[in-house]
Amino acid sequence: MRVMPTDMTTMPMIMGITIMVTITMIITATITTIMITPRMITTGTIITMTSIATIPTITTATSMLMTTNEPVGAGDLAEREAAALYRLMTWLSPAFPVGGFSYSSGIEWAVEAGDITDTATLADWLGAMLGDGSGFCDATFLVHAYRATELGEDTTLNDIAEFAAAFVPSRERQLETISQGRAFIDIARAAWDAKGLDAMVAACRTLLVYPVAVGVVAAVHDVPLASTLHAFLHALVSNWISAAGRLIPLGQTDSQRVLVRLEAAVAATANRALNATLDDLGSATFRADLASLRHETQYTRLFRS
Repeated sequence: MRVMPTDMTTMPMIMGITIMVTITMIITATITTIMITPRMITTGTIITMTSIATIPTITTATSMLMTTNEPVGAGDLAEREAAALYRLMTWLSPAFPVGGFSYSSGIEWAVEAGDITDTATLADWLGAMLGDGSGFCDATFLVHAYRATELGEDTTLNDIAEFAAAFVPSRERQLETISQGRAFIDIARAAWDAKGLDAMVAACRTLLVYPVAVGVVAAVHDVPLASTLHAFLHALVSNWISAAGRLIPLGQTDSQRVLVRLEAAVAATANRALNATLDDLGSATFRADLASLRHETQYTRLFRS
């Protein structure tokens, strides 16, 4: 049998075609392997190729936190929640002009008397004021003022406003809370007015103290009560720490350490106030009350209370 010799001129062409086909198959398999969509990554599904075959092997892995081109969490913050957060951050910011920076709530006398000397004594003092003194009382008045406003019970709101104004232990403390309450209402009417605000304020025969004013304005704006209360207490503690920082003096980092130490106390006080009745009101911070009284006759003063 005669074997026909191979035409040597066709060999390079055959080898070239074979190589091109092989390279094309490899590239196709590689692209199939690496083309994983962001959706597959975020759901934890990874596609791998065990060979050049067209059937992939699917392996389930733990979801990974990765940056993708797909927006994450877009639209999660509802419009109403965003509005409430924006207003609380504005109303209870140190930049909101109610004059909180000019009051120390008796802390100035406590520093001069040696009761507050460092971060530890400051944290203890403020923790007592928050949980057993004016912090808890103000929070409770805010809660009840908010609920009365929400229900449109103007007579109840008037009773709460009068009770809150009479509850303060000293003349300076009354000046502090009434001045801030008046400023808060005036600014709310001028820049953040809402339906029903004027009617509820007019129903009160006395000037609104600060926590009552915050409760009324938050209610007419439909800002959630729990968020309002927590933000109010955070702002209250922050203002106390700011005053102490100028008196001890206290560095910015140490001020933040005190704020961290009081985080749990703020949350606990807010929870207590949410469930408290007006019969639960009371103060056991006698030294802080004396500090507020003694500040009235203090020789040198930076603050109005």
